[in-house]
Formats: sequence, structure tokens, C-alpha cells
Amino acid sequence: MAEVDGEQIRFRQSLIATGGAPVTTGIPGLDPDFVVTTDTVWELEALPIRLAILGGGPVACELGQAFARLGSQVTMVVRSRILPKEDPAAAQLVRKALERDGVRLLEHTAIEKVAGTDAGSRIRLGNGTTVEADTVLLAIGRSPRTACLGLERVGVDLDGGGHIVTDARMMTTNPLIWAAGDVTANPQFTHLAGVHASVAAANAVLGLKRRISATVPRVTYTSPEVAAVGLTTAEAGLAHRARTVQHTHVDRAVTEDNTDGFTRLIVDRRGKILGGTIVGPRAGESLTELTLAVQNGMTTSDIAGTTHPYPTYSDGVWNAAVADVRERLASPLVRRAMTGLVWFRRRWLDRPGSHRMDR
Repeated sequence: MAEVDGEQIRFRQSLIATGGAPVTTGIPGLDPDFVVTTDTVWELEALPIRLAILGGGPVACELGQAFARLGSQVTMVVRSRILPKEDPAAAQLVRKALERDGVRLLEHTAIEKVAGTDAGSRIRLGNGTTVEADTVLLAIGRSPRTACLGLERVGVDLDGGGHIVTDARMMTTNPLIWAAGDVTANPQFTHLAGVHASVAAANAVLGLKRRISATVPRVTYTSPEVAAVGLTTAEAGLAHRARTVQHTHVDRAVTEDNTDGFTRLIVDRRGKILGGTIVGPRAGESLTELTLAVQNGMTTSDIAGTTHPYPTYSDGVWNAAVADVRERLASPLVRRAMTGLVWFRRRWLDRPGSHRMDR
């Protein structure tokens, strides 16, 4: 039983999945008549001639490339760099692709103010330059839809960003209420929201204690695609290493003359796969094997010892794993051990009577 706006509401279990909404505040002077968000851009009835995109995350890059290929003059204004959560080498390949398609990229650029004009908006940047646009696309993030839900009245805590606080079972601070999707503080991906909702519903209805996985794959659907999971760069001070295969050495990429990409695995000293990045065609599909490896604590030896179909783009994962295994086998310690085993095997085979065949 809970009281919301003076009404008594009786429930046994509840699941909150109100999602998130595009962030539209924080930029003074925006005229809503010339602004679209990642939710409303699909309602445009005509192609913008001059499109300014504020933001540089995955959706901003995807839409920027799409509108440029459709014929819009696209300018992206990015506070830091594009794809800030991805491997810098991956972001660089996407940057080059966007520029080839005609996108004007203004990275590490702050917005000072926006003023309306008869034809749209004039965006004044921190460096004193201006960008003219007849349509402005806001792609600067999403905020959780938790306002006016009265969650504080039913004992559901929120974090500093307004997200519902949940544990690994998707239970909130009220044991009768569960939450999933963008309304929580988890990464905002459609595929993740569905998995978390399934976990929350099963736990709430069946009384199970299923826990969500910390292994979350993600894909940016630009051309080339960028797919990543787990660690994407070797962390300083730790015994991690990056094993990279350029797609100039992946036969499927060579065959299709599309070699602008790479596969990079992040592994620890024992060859355990901690994560990685794939850039290129079908990167999202190739990432599936890498995601399974991270989820199950597999090593590069596990991947290298598995027969793969050939030729495929996923050869990049296999080739990177093989290269890592070969390097570990070439280490002085392993070489000494192998030399000892070979010596022992030869002595065993050379012993008197070792080749006799009993009939």
C-alpha cells in the first residue's frame, strides 16, 4: 500500500519502465520551432538544407552521416571529441568517414549562445565563430523520466542525475518496486533495457534472484561500424595488453576492398580476454563472439583453438587471438618448458623396446 497524490494505491509488485527523454535544456536562445531531438527528427517532412547537430555521441554520428549522405550540409558541434567512450583509433576512423561524406566537424568547441533568425538559428561558438542552420538537432544525451512520479513517497531512491537506484537484481530501494531501462543508471541501450526488464519481471513475479550482467556490448551504426565490449584500451599500470589486427590482414575485408578497420582485443597476462573493439563492416555481428568470451572469462587460447569459418570478418577476432597465443608461446619461460618436454619425449621414444609391437 502506498499513498500518491492523496490516493491509496495497493500493489504487490511494480515495474517502472518510463524510459528517458532527450535533454533539451542548458543551451540559451534555442527556438523550439527550429529544433528537433533524437525523438522528433523522424517527424521532419523535408530534408534540412543546413543541419547543425549539437553532440558527438553514437546517435549524433549516425544521424550526421545519414543526413550528409542524403544531401544536407551538416555541421556537428562537439564539446569534447566524437565517440568519447570509444577507442581513440576507432573514433579517428569514424571522423575520417564523416569528413569524407561532407560533415563539418567542430570538436572541442563550446556553444556560447544561440539566436533566432528569419531562416533558422545562428549558433555562436566559444571561439567567436558562428554556425548558421535552418534546423538544429539536439543529441546531447537523455534524462530519466522520473519527475512527478512521486517516487519519494513510496521509498524509491534516486541518484544525483534523477535515475532510479537499483541493485544487481533490478530491485529499487522499495522491495516491492523494480525498474529497468533508461529510467535507471545503466547504459542506455535498447537491447540492454529488454534484458534488464526480463530480469526484473522474472525476479518480481517468480521470486527469483537473477542478476544482470556487467558485460554490455554496444554498436555505433556508422559506416564503418564501431562495436565494443568491456575494456577497449589497455589501462595504464596494469598488466593488460592490446592485440590488434588491421583489416588489411583480414581476407574477407581484402576481398571486398573494405580494409579501413581493425580488431583489437584487450587481454591480461594470462591471455584472459577483458574486452575489445572492432571497426568495420558487420562489426556488430563479429562482436558477438567477443562478448561471449568476456562474459565467460575465456582466453585467447579458447578462441584460437576453435575452428572458424573462412573467410569472414570475424577472422579479425581469431587472428588477434592466434597472435596473442603465439607471442605467449614465444616467451622465454614457455620456450624452456617446451624444450624440456621435447627432450623428455625424445628420450621416452628412444628408450630400448619403445618401438616394439606386441602381436
